[in-house]
Amino acid sequence: MLYLVFFFSLGCIMGSFYYVVGTRLPNRESLIKPRSHCTYCNHILKWYELIPVVSYLFLKGKCFHCKEKISKEYLIYEVFTGILFALCFWKYGFSYELLVSLVLSSLVVLIFITDFKYMMILDSYLIVSALLLFLFRLIFFGLQNALLNVLYGFLIFLIMLFVGYVGTFLFKREALGGGDIKFSFILGMALGFKHGLIALVFSTFLALPYAVGVLLLKRNNEVPFGPFLVSSTFIVYFFLEKFQLILNLF
Repeated sequence: MLYLVFFFSLGCIMGSFYYVVGTRLPNRESLIKPRSHCTYCNHILKWYELIPVVSYLFLKGKCFHCKEKISKEYLIYEVFTGILFALCFWKYGFSYELLVSLVLSSLVVLIFITDFKYMMILDSYLIVSALLLFLFRLIFFGLQNALLNVLYGFLIFLIMLFVGYVGTFLFKREALGGGDIKFSFILGMALGFKHGLIALVFSTFLALPYAVGVLLLKRNNEVPFGPFLVSSTFIVYFFLEKFQLILNLF
């Protein structure tokens, strides 16, 4: 129980950091300067105003200085990341799978923020994630196994690249964003080739209801695919044994 609380707390802290990363980097802003501040009055936040979840609840969702409402997104992403981290530890304990699932959890949060807000997936956290996945595989299973996972990532990347080209040719517009295609490399590294293909197919089913809703509401014709792609990757990894049963049917 103590470890679950620890990982939930760690997730809340990282969720707060990821929100800063996800809202600053797309706007080419520094992660260091300016310091965390109220977006209304520019009040520099004190340490006790920066405690994830606790500060938001204590301040009743308002700036301590000007009393303007603080976006609920801070609280949502902090709690969301905390729950994901706690679930990962509950499922895997201290293991290789825990490390991979924490990387995927982090990508879920980051891609949700940037793709829904700015319709982009940044190269920076994809590169860091790929390096971490390779390093974890290298430490636990050796160089040959780590390189094999890189190959799986490259194969899934090529498949997505091909799908993107075909979609662009058929619809006369960009069918897949560059970030989605690049993320598929991470997907292949984390899941392998067969499970990676399942995740690609599953992601389209996850995205379909949202896409239909956007089209019916006629808000726009662009649907961010990244959140559904990364969610599918995490779900398939988290329930790998269940999806293995599907593979066994074939």
